[in-house]
Amino acid sequence: MLAAALTVTQVTAQDKPAAAAMPVAEQSLKERFENLGLIYRDKKNPGLQELWVLGRYHGHYHDNDGSHGQDSGFESRRVRLGFQATMFDRLTVHAQAISGSDFEPAYNGFTELWVRWQFAESLNLTVGQQKHRFTHDRNVSSRYMSFMERSMFTNMMGLDYTPAVTLSGRVDKLDYYAGIFSNSAGTDMWESFTELDSGSSFLAAGTYDLGHFLGAETASFYGGYLHSEAHANATNLTRFDDALAGALILTDGPAAFVAEVTAGFGGARGDAIGLNLQPSYFLTDTLEVVSRYQIASSSQATGLSSQRRYERLAGLGNGDAYQAVYLGLNHYIAGHRLKLLTGMEYARMNQRDSFMVWAGIRMFFGPHSNAPYPGNKLLKGRW
Repeated sequence: MLAAALTVTQVTAQDKPAAAAMPVAEQSLKERFENLGLIYRDKKNPGLQELWVLGRYHGHYHDNDGSHGQDSGFESRRVRLGFQATMFDRLTVHAQAISGSDFEPAYNGFTELWVRWQFAESLNLTVGQQKHRFTHDRNVSSRYMSFMERSMFTNMMGLDYTPAVTLSGRVDKLDYYAGIFSNSAGTDMWESFTELDSGSSFLAAGTYDLGHFLGAETASFYGGYLHSEAHANATNLTRFDDALAGALILTDGPAAFVAEVTAGFGGARGDAIGLNLQPSYFLTDTLEVVSRYQIASSSQATGLSSQRRYERLAGLGNGDAYQAVYLGLNHYIAGHRLKLLTGMEYARMNQRDSFMVWAGIRMFFGPHSNAPYPGNKLLKGRW
């Protein structure tokens, strides 16, 4: 069935002459996965240029032993299905429904439901339910993540998919992104868009190409500012009134390094700051060693929240001092479209700690992310 689907995508894709196309039987698994989900493509059609079915599945087994608890089991972490269409050379329509964890419930609303009009490469207008892209850590789609979860600080902020109006584009060496977001997230998108008691937030971010900074093959700097006016019924971005983030992203051959500092100010539980360091190295074209070190502190005794998944179930709870060390080995069967991830992480919140091991599968089909994500360079063509 999979081979048949891949064959269909080759036949319907019309952007290359048939004589130049490699026979499906001679293509690698990675090359076959590249067009999985492509229903139609014709760049010369003035109406519809592309139509994709898209989706992702992330499942893993984890075992977490903590000083005050234990948690283990298999979880279907992310299950999504939708479509994306490109029309009139400027319009993109994107819809993506989500299931709850372990398919409970089977339908849990839309993570993304938006339309984008491209006036030029330097100006794109997007309206609808979309991702809140504050921090480089959050900016990286879960399709391309090399870790089990994003950092504790990023997840603590409560960033979710919400109705928004955003502007994005590329000007010279700068990718920018800015918008106004609802502070209400839920399965009823219209209610989230019109819920006046939830408040709103403003985000401005940019990633600048630094060229060969520090002698690296590629170098980029991400900077972001977030302001949140969370009202009584807010379910999103309720932790801080204001936040800043800055990240340096370097690659050199098979090696990559990300260093990000995030700070939040205001809110009921005071101020906090966190540092996230991520060195990684490709041992071969398909095997990657990844590591991460996190450290964070807050101005109040309960200003930090451990990871809602896994750490909290192992008894870490809240505190004012957090550290975590992660080491993993990833196998890219078909780039990021199909990969196996393994890892272990030690985390400590004040006087409580936990140790977790896990192994999981990550796969997605459909178009690649076209968001302002310069971290794609880290993959060095290994998609």
